Amino acid sequence: MFRIIAAFLWGMLICAPAYAAPQEIMINGSTTVLPVIQKVGEAFMNANPEIVLAISGGGSGNGLKALGEGLCQVAMSSRGIKESERTDAAARGIKPYRITIAMDALVPVVHPDNPVNKLSVEQLREIYAGKISNWKDLGGNDERIVIISRDSSSGTFETWEEIIMNKGRVTPRALLQTSCGAVVQAVSKNENAIGYIGFGYLNDSLKAVDVNGVHASAETALDGSWPISRELYLFTDGEPEGGLKKLVDFILDPLKGQKYVQEIGYIPLKK
Repeated sequence: MFRIIAAFLWGMLICAPAYAAPQEIMINGSTTVLPVIQKVGEAFMNANPEIVLAISGGGSGNGLKALGEGLCQVAMSSRGIKESERTDAAARGIKPYRITIAMDALVPVVHPDNPVNKLSVEQLREIYAGKISNWKDLGGNDERIVIISRDSSSGTFETWEEIIMNKGRVTPRALLQTSCGAVVQAVSKNENAIGYIGFGYLNDSLKAVDVNGVHASAETALDGSWPISRELYLFTDGEPEGGLKKLVDFILDPLKGQKYVQEIGYIPLKK
């Protein structure tokens, strides 16, 4: 009797369809890119239930470090990879491969009640260097400027440092924030604050400041007239294949991922 039952159970196991565990893709990095990947990722998983995306922020530097150490399959980054990061990854047999997924404009922002509407790149540099410390020197109120900046692990910080600071140092007086969302909160609650955020984080609680007489928009970012525009990236270990390629193709599809890029408030790639 035991042999009959055992044979029956064995037959059921053989005949039963094999259960395939979903493929998990770990994604880590830039908090600027994060809202895009979260929105696109939700639609992607609905269309591809056999693939699960585990998405977390932490900054561009942290994402590229995790990719280089084999702790994730995709790094989100709002800056290019450094040679030192590429070398460290290569030492572990990992070859970072860059994929541009969207455009972004870094936008200086102030409280809506701040009368200052426009600044030059030079004025922004002097504010963040601590050389201009009062709004009255810029046509504003006689109030001390509260400087809000991203932290140094952020690709947004590094882009600001490169384009605006021209490799100069941000003053130690700056209040460092771990995400663009935190910058939004800090500036929206302080009439004397100034910060900078990715284009997709603009909302009615802030006022965007024109730079060099140019207003931040999708058009000015794409045509290059906005002075603080940049590309947003994903990095993978080598050219993506399998589930990773499915994800990248979905993100780059004008009718799929790029549609969500625009919905989030970032700038889709040119068709």
